[in-house]
Amino acid sequence: MNKPFEQVRFVMVHPSHPGNVGAAARAIKTMGFHDLCLVAPRFPDVLEQPDAQSLASGATDVLASVRIVPSLEDALAPVTLAFALTARARVLGPPVCDIREAAQISCQHIQDTSNARVAVVLGTERSGLTNDDVALCQRVCHIPANPEYSSLNVAQALQLAAWELRYTLASAASVPLLPSTEGQAHEGDQAAPGEKVQAFMTHWEQAITEVGFLDPAHPKKLMPRMRHMFGRNALSHDEVDMLRGLCTAMIKAARKR
Repeated sequence: MNKPFEQVRFVMVHPSHPGNVGAAARAIKTMGFHDLCLVAPRFPDVLEQPDAQSLASGATDVLASVRIVPSLEDALAPVTLAFALTARARVLGPPVCDIREAAQISCQHIQDTSNARVAVVLGTERSGLTNDDVALCQRVCHIPANPEYSSLNVAQALQLAAWELRYTLASAASVPLLPSTEGQAHEGDQAAPGEKVQAFMTHWEQAITEVGFLDPAHPKKLMPRMRHMFGRNALSHDEVDMLRGLCTAMIKAARKR
C-alpha cells in the first residue's frame, strides 16, 4: 500500500445499517485505502452481519480490520486533520470546503506534516453528523450535488470522498491512474512497417478496382487521398492483416458476380 494512503482514515459515526458498513469497506478498498473506523454502531456484531459480509464483496479483509470505538473523540485521537462530510450548511463551525478541495488540502497536509493522519467523518444514515460531531473536526466538507436533492447514501458519499482522495494522492505520488497489462504489448498491436503497408495499398487498389469503386481510366486523386488517410492512422500489423482480408473478400465477391 502506498504510504499516503495509509495516513487516511474513514470514520462512520453510529452506523445503523450493516450493509452500508460492508459497502463502505468495499468502497475504500477499491480506492486503495484500508482504515475504516466505526463509532458506536447500532449492532455490536455489525461486522459479522450477513449484509455487511455480502456487500463487502472482496473487501472482507478491510471489514475484518475495522476498528470499533465508543466515541468520535476516540476515532479522531491519532488524527491531525479531520473533515466533517455533511450535506447541511452550518451557521457555526469550522471552515467549509468541497470534497475536491478537501482532497487537495489533505494531500498538502500529508506532504507537510511528518505525523499527518487525515480523517473523513460521516454521520448516521438518517440524520448525519451532529453539531458536536462537527465541532471535533477542523473542516466542514460538502459534496457538490443537486441542491434540490443532495441526500447521498452514506456509503455512496464515502465512495466519492475516497475517489477524490485517491486521485489527488495518486497524482502527487506519481501512482498510475489507469490500468496496465503489466507486460509486453501484443506484437499485432505494433505499428506495421512501410513495406507491409505498401503491399496492402497495392492489394487495396486492386480490390476497389474489382468492385468498380476505382476507375483506372479516371483515377483522379482517389488513391493518393486513401494513402494519406491510412497513413494518418499508423496501421498496426493486425489492422493491415484485417484490411487485406477485406480486400481478398471484395475481390472474390466481385469475380463471382
